Amino acid sequence: MVLLGEHAIALQPQLWLIDALAWVKGLGVGGAIAFILLYILATISFLPGFILTLGAGVLYGVVPGALYVWIGATLGGTCAFLIGRYLARGWVTQQLANYPQFATIDTAVSQAGFKIVLLTRLSPIFPFNLLNYAFGVTGVSLTDYLLGSIGMIPGTLLYVYLGSLAGNLATLNAQSPAVPPAVQGIGFLFTALTVFYVTRLAQRALQQSLPPSP
Repeated sequence: MVLLGEHAIALQPQLWLIDALAWVKGLGVGGAIAFILLYILATISFLPGFILTLGAGVLYGVVPGALYVWIGATLGGTCAFLIGRYLARGWVTQQLANYPQFATIDTAVSQAGFKIVLLTRLSPIFPFNLLNYAFGVTGVSLTDYLLGSIGMIPGTLLYVYLGSLAGNLATLNAQSPAVPPAVQGIGFLFTALTVFYVTRLAQRALQQSLPPSP
């Protein structure tokens, strides 16, 4: 029973976001702005952004949905970056103590800020929401941080495309979209392989760019 209770609590943020997506859908033309604001809030609050990314595919389709997600994630990430740099530096530093892989980033970004931000955006091994705050306590410039946000595009396209196959928001509640038809499956497979290839390249380049951990 305890495990079931913990599982239900863990699912609550996901259910809240699905309800929020349903509210956004009812706003009509202004829903896109509300969606971006919702994504910003989720990014700052450590809520599971992948649900919103899938939902963007349901509500807007691949290209508009990916654009709205990228704008929301970039603005939300920038807010977290500035909070980490100027308002909550001590708290962020304490949180990063639990992630040894961040220990080498500060040294690397002082030499190649844009490259490191770009590669970490391409690589899924770093938690996105915490990474936004983490860069705030490094020496990376805001300009390099913003430019590096283009690294989110491949993963964004993949998840938005996957969401577009779901067809409706209720399917997201089951945590997996409906099985797509063969043609859609081929398109998804091609997209996934492309993202996987780019991710592998990013991980390899990141390992070469970061100095050895102490």
